[in-house]
Amino acid sequence: MLLNYQVHGEGEPLIILHGLFGTSENWGSQIKSLAEQFQVIAVDMRDHGRSPHTDEISYELMAKDIINLMEHLQLEAAHIIGHSMGGKAAMQLALLHPDRIKKLIIVDIAPVQYTPHHDDVFKGLFSVELPSLKSRGDADKQLANSIPELGVRAFLLKNLYKNENGEFSWRMNLPLLHKQYSNISAAPQGQPYQKPVLFIKGGKSDYLIPKYRDAVIKLFPKADYKVIRDAGHWPHAEKPAKFTDIVLSYL
Repeated sequence: MLLNYQVHGEGEPLIILHGLFGTSENWGSQIKSLAEQFQVIAVDMRDHGRSPHTDEISYELMAKDIINLMEHLQLEAAHIIGHSMGGKAAMQLALLHPDRIKKLIIVDIAPVQYTPHHDDVFKGLFSVELPSLKSRGDADKQLANSIPELGVRAFLLKNLYKNENGEFSWRMNLPLLHKQYSNISAAPQGQPYQKPVLFIKGGKSDYLIPKYRDAVIKLFPKADYKVIRDAGHWPHAEKPAKFTDIVLSYL
């Protein structure tokens, strides 16, 4: 399976992996900035965006997808940035194929199994009556019953599109993501990654917290970290200039 991807700029290859319910388009401003110095490869993960829908999702499969993409692009190695779910996929790639990674940046996620915390999101997405939708505004009103945060709804609604029949549909494989959510919550597995890795934390986020330190060090003994203090779980979108500075400095 070949993931959907776009290539921007020239230079050393830099692959960007988005989080759950996201697409490569979530990284628009970062792609533009980073493409001034790198060949940025923005990826839609399996069952997201314009990539194929499948019948199984796991971090081992996601890592395999990235290797397949690198083989397709004839890349021996690349820099990798992964956010949230994409960060776990990047970690799994590093644990299985360390030689394929030049430098690794993990954004606001730890190599641990998280307790379920997307119940309201799934409830909201499944509550949207796609056949009767007249506009995105209608979908937003329906989502608001389960998801009060305007920014979260706007992020999710980027997945809404009109299919070939002119009907509203979700780009993501929503049934599969819900059915196999435990695989997305799972921790990456493998032998410790012995090269440096940078973890970037949103200061107001609770995804990467002190109690996960031992799990990080166990698998990534040369881990370093930076905190973007006024950002939450999406520091690349909330504080784009600061995020870009950190990434460019590290790379």
